[in-house]
Amino acid sequence: CPVASDLRPANGTRVCAQLYTDNSPYYDQCCAGDVLVVPPGSDVPYMPRGWSGRTSSLVVGTKCELTVWSRKAKKGKSRRFSA
Repeated sequence: CPVASDLRPANGTRVCAQLYTDNSPYYDQCCAGDVLVVPPGSDVPYMPRGWSGRTSSLVVGTKCELTVWSRKAKKGKSRRFSA
């Protein structure tokens, strides 16, 4: 997985989090598959089409916090992740 401070795409803009679809019991193979990039200031009450229930790994950038909910529209239990 990338280090939290390395979350920057090729054009150099800041990224707050990256979510990945592929899972593995081996740490070096966890952050693979499709990638969902979360820019700073995002407020998304619904996962994009095809992403619900698919995230298996995530990395949160420095000075960012990612809050996720167990149900759509910010309902259910929540959990916060940070670098």
